[in-house]
Amino acid sequence: MLAPASIVDLADLPFHREPPQSLEWQSDGSGFHFGAVSAPSAYVLDMRLGLTLPLLLVLAFFATLRSHASDLALVGAKIYLSPSEPPIESGTILVHGGHVASIGPIAEIRVPPGTTVIDCKGLVVTAGFWNSHVHIFLPGLLHSQNLSSAQITSQLQEMLTRWGFTTVFDIASVLQNTNIIRHRIASGEVKGPRILTVGEPFWMKGGTPIYVKGFLETNHVSIPEVESSAQAKKRVRQQVRDGADGIKIFANSIEANDILTMPLDLAEAIATEGHRAGKLVFAHVSNDKGIEVAIQSGVDILAHTTPEDQWGPSFPQRMVAAHMALTPTLTLWDFEARKDNASPADTERFIGRAAEQLGAFYLAGGQVLFGTDVGYTDHFDTSEEFKWMSRAGMSFQGILASLTTNPAQRFGYSTHSGRIAQGFDADLVVLSADPAQDTSAFSKVRYTIRGGNIIDAEK
Repeated sequence: MLAPASIVDLADLPFHREPPQSLEWQSDGSGFHFGAVSAPSAYVLDMRLGLTLPLLLVLAFFATLRSHASDLALVGAKIYLSPSEPPIESGTILVHGGHVASIGPIAEIRVPPGTTVIDCKGLVVTAGFWNSHVHIFLPGLLHSQNLSSAQITSQLQEMLTRWGFTTVFDIASVLQNTNIIRHRIASGEVKGPRILTVGEPFWMKGGTPIYVKGFLETNHVSIPEVESSAQAKKRVRQQVRDGADGIKIFANSIEANDILTMPLDLAEAIATEGHRAGKLVFAHVSNDKGIEVAIQSGVDILAHTTPEDQWGPSFPQRMVAAHMALTPTLTLWDFEARKDNASPADTERFIGRAAEQLGAFYLAGGQVLFGTDVGYTDHFDTSEEFKWMSRAGMSFQGILASLTTNPAQRFGYSTHSGRIAQGFDADLVVLSADPAQDTSAFSKVRYTIRGGNIIDAEK
């Protein structure tokens, strides 16, 4: 006989956050860097996964399996189905086989016997969050073949799943290493989000950013510079074959005494080859010249605002006309200001200018994708990002869209992800407060659920 549905106290569930790993943040003459990892091997771009065919077949087999989640019911929650639909004030979501089986008012949904029930009275549920600008580049994630499952899970929780992210786009890392982590998540060995990745970024000859050089050397990572369009196109094709989901160019590279700008013909060659392979192209920019290269070369997603420059009124309109999306990364500028020992007043003005640029883009009808640059920055907590997005003029619905429907649409997942609907992926976030009342509530995550599995829970 099946057991009756049971109401489970949050503290009784065995999905608690591990204590955060201690990370050492070090500074040297070229800027802020993460602490080193003690691994003697060097990564090089031409390395492949180095896995035997039998092992690849085993990984492929595991990757096709979904973790067999028990049936789950979230009962009594305020449910935001999507940014554009009215919420269900007191509703139930039934999850079966990793998908949403049914949703509706609590009085209309029968919870089957044997279902694990979470009492969500007073809580809020939305679709799982996307972070469209992260880096799988922390020392705690590098050389992942040498790390235990618990180590990787703990780092991913501290950095991502603790904040509700069920899907992330990594836009600069070591592709070989990120692929290993993705396989370990797919096998169920590691609890983590879906990770999309560009792998290694493309920077021009002499354009390895100064703030990256020390980190790469310390951690035995080699990412070559691009010397010609032919070489760049060949590398795009190789990275796509190796599993890259997108391509990233550095339209600007910050050097010791200058900001280099990638030649337009090189940027065009990379973007065109990426599009030929069906991949979207991101661009790192630092100034107006970089944005100009991004627009003219056909880049799809701008990775930052550029608060050191003043945007003219035509810039946001031109970006929107080019169908370009934007990841604002507003708290990045607080991180950079702290590196430069800026005063609180100067920091506030700096971030404020970035927020003004976001606001102009948003008002022009631009598609905003939530992104924080975490993995480069150590700013895991998302509450300040939401505060600044709100100050930029973004509504609750606009911020929710940047976390859910916008990235799902931009990255081709909108038929099964990005909102709560019958048959969609059971990627869900349970919040302890209502972000419609205060957008900082987006950071108050009680549960992160991916494919019907609880991958993180507040103690």
